[in-house]
Amino acid sequence: MLNSVIGTKVGMTQLFDENGNVVPVTVVNINNLFVTQIKSTAKEGYDALQLGLLRDRYKAQEFSPVWLKAKNEYFLQLKEIPANVSGEFAVGQSVTTEHLAFNEGDFIAITGTSKGLGFQGVVKRWGFAGGPKSHGSTFHRKPGSSGHLRRQGEIIKGKRFPGHAGDAQLTVRGLKIIRIDKESGHLFVKGAVPGKKNSFVSIKKQGV
Repeated sequence: MLNSVIGTKVGMTQLFDENGNVVPVTVVNINNLFVTQIKSTAKEGYDALQLGLLRDRYKAQEFSPVWLKAKNEYFLQLKEIPANVSGEFAVGQSVTTEHLAFNEGDFIAITGTSKGLGFQGVVKRWGFAGGPKSHGSTFHRKPGSSGHLRRQGEIIKGKRFPGHAGDAQLTVRGLKIIRIDKESGHLFVKGAVPGKKNSFVSIKKQGV
């Protein structure tokens, strides 16, 4: 059983619990995953499993050993996850929800790349309040004083300034699995997951 896996973010929707309450969920697709390499302590010095996410154009085809000779051509994403499979998996095998150590109600951590926002000011990038909007003020959305009381106003490292916002790797922990659709290979996770639609995410079970 796998405690971690990769997938793609489908988007957000909502489900209803047994009491009729709305539960916002993010749908994660783990279809089209194949084992592309198995690493062992005897050979590589550690146990791991390399998973490959197949490109859409090859979804209807049967697995071929040719795929392993040109992985970047046939797989969109390759991810190595720590796993002591000990004969449970074989190279070329398809990975489904049946191979996951996740159950409905478990808590997981999901890592993804946040949406890129381009160059932004301090109000949007860091949440600055800004200055007065009227009465002759010229401050508005400016960052304000950036100097420091040393070395003639030296700017200390890490000062929050305008710049490139988003497009950073983020991990959200404590996400609860609401539903696992074994037929379609989708996970329904309560809450928001970093990244845009069709972006890659890494899922890991917490507490292991």
